[in-house]
Amino acid sequence: MEKKKKKTDIYKGFEQGPIRPPSEASSLLIRLTRNCPWNQCTFCRVYKKRQFSLRSVGNVIKDIDVLQGYIERIQQIVKPGGYADSKVITTLYNSFEEKDQMALSAAMNWYASGMKSIFLQDANSLIMKPDDLVFVLEHIKKCFPDVDRITSYARSHTIVRIKQNDLQRIADAGLNRIHVGMESGSDIVLKKIRKGATKASHIKAGLKVKQARMELSEYVMPGLGGMDYSIEHAMETALALNSINPDFIRIRTLAVTNGTVLSEETKKGEFQKPNDAMMAKELRLFIESLDGINSYIKSDHILNLFETIDGKMPEDKEKMIGIIDRFFDLEPEKRILYQIGRRMGFFRGPDDMDDSPHLERVKQTCDLYGVTPENVDFVIDDLMKRFV
Repeated sequence: MEKKKKKTDIYKGFEQGPIRPPSEASSLLIRLTRNCPWNQCTFCRVYKKRQFSLRSVGNVIKDIDVLQGYIERIQQIVKPGGYADSKVITTLYNSFEEKDQMALSAAMNWYASGMKSIFLQDANSLIMKPDDLVFVLEHIKKCFPDVDRITSYARSHTIVRIKQNDLQRIADAGLNRIHVGMESGSDIVLKKIRKGATKASHIKAGLKVKQARMELSEYVMPGLGGMDYSIEHAMETALALNSINPDFIRIRTLAVTNGTVLSEETKKGEFQKPNDAMMAKELRLFIESLDGINSYIKSDHILNLFETIDGKMPEDKEKMIGIIDRFFDLEPEKRILYQIGRRMGFFRGPDDMDDSPHLERVKQTCDLYGVTPENVDFVIDDLMKRFV
């Protein structure tokens, strides 16, 4: 029987994947893998109908070398802290006889941001062989020695399967922050959303990352338990995080988007998404249930009802809970204005409504679209879909 030849990963130029965490907005994106090896989560549509593949180490190295070449040329023309007007940018662009447009753009944007952080794409870079990942990381550090932070997404299921000494080698080579989509600590919810993880595996993975002395960002998703498991979702997620004590807990409120399994379940009545008020109560219970940790809580996304929930446990716990309580203290009409204005990007927290120059515009928008207490949740759902 003829042996099947292994498919060659032909280099076709610099690559970048579709997403990165909001906290990595200033990071240089280097693509190690394509898409998601799991790709079954019911709430996610990012990688659907896209096949997962590992990029060859050689091709990743080529990307890094191309970027280094561009950066070196940029540094010759645009001095650090110098002003780059359109003439300078045009001169810089024309100085390259052959140019990879995507790579050059990435290099210029990264240079402008200070060149301090790098994010490894796509959904689960740690699925690479440890030796290969260490080799890539060492090459990155060689080319960009002044980088402060190299980060990546990773699945708990993958981290659990990595030997601790290999995880330590990866950390020592330069990977110093991991972003994990915990989403929930409830085994019931995790099974329903087909996360491919359990509460126990989330905890084990988180502790392994901490043991390797890498920073750990855990993402949680208010609303993911639906109406039926809202309390279970909040409390079990808090208990899981209490066992891990991650460096960061990042809030990502659920948005049910078209083209997902969860959207189909919603249409069939198999899943009922909590409204804003219910998710605010769920979030309050979640924060109240966090205990014995010194994590930073970040609510840095437009999907979230409260962006001003930003603090360190335990000292800022009551302050963060107070932000939610102020929302419920608003009169019903003002609460609607805040909900709409928040998703329009005008308000970060309830206190922003005081003397806001945007309040009248929000009122006009509500009047124009006939927003009422009865339909506000439908309007909010539609607005949230635009940000996913």
